[in-house]
Order: sequence, then structure tokens, then C-alpha cells
Amino acid sequence: MKQITIQPVTRIEGAAKVVINLDNSGNVSDARMHIIELRGFEKFCIGRPVEEMPRITPRICGVCPLSHHLCSAKACDNVFGVTPPSAGRKLRELANAAAYLEEHILHFFFLAGADLVMGPGENYSMRNVFGIAQKMPELGQKVIRSRHLASKMLDYLLGKDIHPVAAVAGGFSKPLTETEREKMMEMAKELLEFSKFSIAYAKENLFSKYESLIKEIGVIKTGFLGTVDKNGALNQYDGNLRLMRPDGKLTEFSPKDYLDHITERVEDWSYAKFPYAKELGEFNMDLDNPSGILRVNTLARINVCDRIATPLAQKELEEFRAKFGRPAQQSLLFNWARLIELLYNAERVIELLSDPEITSTNTRVPVTPKAGRGVGCIEAPRGTLIHDYTTDDNGLVTDANLVVATVFNNAAINMSVKQAAQTLIKGGKYDETILDEIEMVIRAYDPCLSCSTHELNGKVAVRLDIVDASGQLVQTYSN
Repeated sequence: MKQITIQPVTRIEGAAKVVINLDNSGNVSDARMHIIELRGFEKFCIGRPVEEMPRITPRICGVCPLSHHLCSAKACDNVFGVTPPSAGRKLRELANAAAYLEEHILHFFFLAGADLVMGPGENYSMRNVFGIAQKMPELGQKVIRSRHLASKMLDYLLGKDIHPVAAVAGGFSKPLTETEREKMMEMAKELLEFSKFSIAYAKENLFSKYESLIKEIGVIKTGFLGTVDKNGALNQYDGNLRLMRPDGKLTEFSPKDYLDHITERVEDWSYAKFPYAKELGEFNMDLDNPSGILRVNTLARINVCDRIATPLAQKELEEFRAKFGRPAQQSLLFNWARLIELLYNAERVIELLSDPEITSTNTRVPVTPKAGRGVGCIEAPRGTLIHDYTTDDNGLVTDANLVVATVFNNAAINMSVKQAAQTLIKGGKYDETILDEIEMVIRAYDPCLSCSTHELNGKVAVRLDIVDASGQLVQTYSN
């Protein structure tokens, strides 16, 4: 038996490797993506004042800090039993939409886009954003400027765009000034034009070129999970969770009831857990007869929603469904769905900035420490994110459960990798192009592996030492 190892998997957030096992005939018998890092945030949040969680959890990731920040603040609202003022809620949603613009631009053009623009057969030294800028300097300039604008909008909203602190229990601590609103509106209009350009460019020049790959590799049959509003429209900040079965049937539930529908499984070859949907059956990653498996992220949200509430993105959704049906199961379509969401968020930012209430100074309500439990849920760019906190009478965290987007996708990514490897590798023959096409399937999910390993996995031997600023050992956790 021969083993092929891809390490590191490049252009993703975090550390991973792929191991492909070949049988005696040189065909793929198994393939897995191993997540090879541990974070352990759930443990060292115990004992902290719950109102500190929105400042602690953004440190989980430098790419998607705002998602953890907002989700944590929502969980704190529910621990304290408060509802933020309307302006505070709208500022949170505005920040979320701006972060989507920055992160979707980052992923499509800097990470996954290098495969699409340069081609998987291109030498790896050029298969990156620098290669794009060298080959297509005008496109490179547009991409870099547009991501800068989205980042600058977050600066105006939050005071800084990485590891934010503006969302607090009870609302938002930084009202938006009229001057900031006007500057952001100029940026938002330019970003809308870039979003329109991006999806038109991709459909004409990229997706059409890779139609055969889209239809062939990473195609698996799973359920999907995403958030919708009361009218069934796409909502990335708040709403009910909607679970779609592979046959398209729907189950809808409140995020606070997620444990009634979602459970977790542990495997001894990964630091990340494997959440699955109880309604979809017992956990089974067999490609021919999967059960329990669900997916989140862009394609999931596009599948589960009935419509999109902004006109340009709704038009793109209709075109997408006419071409691929509902639910679409092709993993590489996460990239196409990402650009539909880019357009939606550009439209949504302009809608929110046009709301007179967005500059109100009534953005937060006071809170009092108490015993309680609060579940926060948000759609991070990479999928459904859940923070679940329990506190004692002093408002100190006694239990924390973080179910992050990439963990939801963990089983599906492994299945997609195996399907792609079995499709592409025959008789022991493979080359760099084939291996990169397998990586393309992983990158389509935009996995954030830094977010994915927070609980000590009972089947993996782990020791976690907590030290203070001087380096002195404070506490050790082990399993």
C-alpha cells in the first residue's frame, strides 16, 4: 500500500495535511484531512466574567474575529436577559456585512481565486495573489483596493478591524457619527460596483472554464444548515436555523434549541470534532450511503433560504438555481455562492447606512451580572457559528461550548477530499495538478482551522498548560 501526503495544505487559515491511501492497484482506498493544531479556548474561558467573552473570543482568529465578537455579544445578551436597542443591533449587523465584504474578497481572490485565475496546472510559485497581480495587474489593483475599503469601513465602525471590542453585552459601545457614515457610504458604493464586476467576471472567465471540475470532483450528498429570517430570506446576523435534508425537505428551529438537533462525534485522527444532525440519521461518512452529515457556509445558506431580500443578489440566486437546482451539492459551487453573498452584503451595507437610525446614540442598555445560560448564533462567512455560555451568580463562566463553522463542515470536507481523490487518482498515477485540484475542494469550503479545535478531544491525548504574563504555570488541563 502507498501513501500520498499533502502537507501543508496551502491557502487556508490554519494548519492541515491530507493523507491519501492507495491500494495495491494504485486506486484510492481512503483519504482524510487531518487538523493538526489545538487551541483550547473553551477551557481557559472558564472562570472569566462573561462580559469579557466578546473581547476574548475574537483572539481565536485573525481572519474572522468579528464573527466570534458578535456571536459572543449575542450570547451575553441572552445570559443577561437583555435586548439591545434597535440602533445597536443595526450597527452590529452593519459590522457583520462589512466583514463579509472583506473576508469574501480575501477568500475568493487571495486564497481560492489563485486556482481559478492562474489554473491548478500553474507552478505553485505563481499560483497565489502575487501571481494574479503579475499576470493581471489591473485586476490585482482592484482586489487590493476593494479589500482595503472594506477593512477601512470596519475601522470606522469598530475603532479597529482586527480583534474588535465595540460590541458589548447589551448592544454596541461606539455610535456611528454622521461624518463616518458619509465616508462609509462612498466606500460602500465603490464596493457595490466591485461586487457586480466580480460575479460578472467570474461567470464569464472562470466558472465556465471549470464546469467539468465542478460537476466531477468533491460532489457529495448531504444536508445543509443556515439562518433565515421570519420570511425565509437569507439572514446572516439573526433568525432561525433551517436544516435542509438532501431531498430538500426543511426543519426550522431556534438557535437556543440547537442541542435538540445537533450532536457531536469524536474521531481519534483529528483534533476537531464532527457535529452532525440527528434528523439526518446516525453519523456515517460512507460516500455511497452517508447519514447525519450536514454542511454550512455560502452554498448552504444559498440552498436553505427561499430568497434574498436585495434585488441584485436575488437575481443572481435565481440564475444559480436555474442552472444547478436546489439543493446544489457540488462542493466547488461554494465559490460561486460566495460571490452572490458578496453582492448581497454590498447591497445590505448601503441599505443600513441609508437608515436614519444608524447614527443614533442610543446603542446599548445596562446589564447586571447573574446566573444564567445564553446561546448566541450568527452566520460567520464560513458558516453557522454558535457560542453557548453558562454563568454562576457572579456572572462568571462555568461552561462554554463553541461550535464553529469549519467544525460543522469537518465531515463533509473529508468526504469531498476522498471523493475527489478517488475520481482523480487511478492506477497510482497523479501529478502536482491533480494534488492541487484535491486541495481546491478543501479551499472551496474556506476552512478556518484555527477556529476549529477548542475542546479537549477525549480520543486525542492532550495537555494544555495555562501560564501568566511572567511565564509561571497557572493551571494544567489534560484528558
